[in-house]
Amino acid sequence: MAELWWIYSKPVPADSRELWTLFLQCSCITAVIGGLFYNWMFASLEYSWQLSVAMAISFSLLLLLTLFLVHPARCVFSMIMPTLGTKQGRKLLFSTCIMIAVVNITPNIISNIKTILQVIQCICKSSSDSLLNSTALLEKVSWEFGDAVQEATQSIYKPMNGHFRFSLLQNSSLIYQKMHLAGEKISREFLSVEVLVKDSVRVANRLAAGFFMLYLCFESSWYLKNYLTNLSFDNFYITKKLECLAMDRREAHLLVGSSKKLIRPTGLKLSREEVVLCLVQAMLVTVALMLMLVLVAMDHFAFSVADTAVRKAAQFSAVPVTLSIKYKAEIGIMPFLYKLFWRPSEALPLRDFNRTYHHQLIFSSARCRISPPRPPNPSVLLVVGLLFCILYGSVFLEPFARRLCRGIAASFFQGREEKRVLHLYRRLARRHSRE
Repeated sequence: MAELWWIYSKPVPADSRELWTLFLQCSCITAVIGGLFYNWMFASLEYSWQLSVAMAISFSLLLLLTLFLVHPARCVFSMIMPTLGTKQGRKLLFSTCIMIAVVNITPNIISNIKTILQVIQCICKSSSDSLLNSTALLEKVSWEFGDAVQEATQSIYKPMNGHFRFSLLQNSSLIYQKMHLAGEKISREFLSVEVLVKDSVRVANRLAAGFFMLYLCFESSWYLKNYLTNLSFDNFYITKKLECLAMDRREAHLLVGSSKKLIRPTGLKLSREEVVLCLVQAMLVTVALMLMLVLVAMDHFAFSVADTAVRKAAQFSAVPVTLSIKYKAEIGIMPFLYKLFWRPSEALPLRDFNRTYHHQLIFSSARCRISPPRPPNPSVLLVVGLLFCILYGSVFLEPFARRLCRGIAASFFQGREEKRVLHLYRRLARRHSRE
């Protein structure tokens, strides 16, 4: 492994064997990266498989030529891997989490809201249907009551037809048609909103992912540029070369006296600045986690409301309605004579009408088409949870990722690393002499 890394990090291969070894290394790297690039474009960014294959092949060929021919490009590419453990890699993971949440959780919420609206529509339709059917009962009652009134009186005193006519039954089909059109309009609006949200988030995620990848390459290039041009940049590590230099000049006490400000790149000790940076980044990840939990809670709440609405609507019992009519017809015998003598009048009973009619108001019907509520997908929650675990892990591994970037740059440019070690040694010597 050390020999393979030595061949990979050399500016120019020494012989044909090293040349073919470098070519095979670059070919294996580009094959793996090309497969990951295809999967990223097709599965995460949701491009078509034809475009994903074409882009993956083109990217792999370009990457192979670049790694094989350009020595600094190999260094920048090698630093991209540990840079994924820094804030730029976390941005890519945030983009992936947002895409997973929007593609899987948001449609679930919209579907459950549509189920709730279907329950409301079913209740409105069934109750209006039952109410319109009650008008038929009223019409029957009015005709029977009118017939009873006609039969209770003498032919000379018969009133005109006192029957009621209800025209609501003639407009029931119009009411059903309007309710159906209103339901279809709501469904189309929800579908258009769902498509708009998916398309908007897909485009935004593609733009963000492309920007983050370019910025990832830019940050690695920026680190290498500062490493090669600024001797003080990220130069506070007690490396083996610094220890050997101090031992050769018999000034090992310089490293012991500065142990509070210098750290070993292979150790677990973190400087104060690194600890503060980790805590700040952990707080930002926690804020993003809270927002994601709010979206997940909305998904569970929408499912709970939809499931409760469907179950309660199925348990709605019919409301009994009772209509009682009591009618008594009688004829008074010379009522004006009884009034003159202040005596109660006497009446001759003709007919009594005492009937009770029963009807039921139905609020839910089995004929209603209600889509079942969609429960939250546990696999989506598991994937999002694993991604956030990786995010929290990358927060505390970021200082070690930066140390790995420094080690990669040092192995690619060993002459520059010797100058940086000498610069750090002289700075420690000057500080010690002043003290």
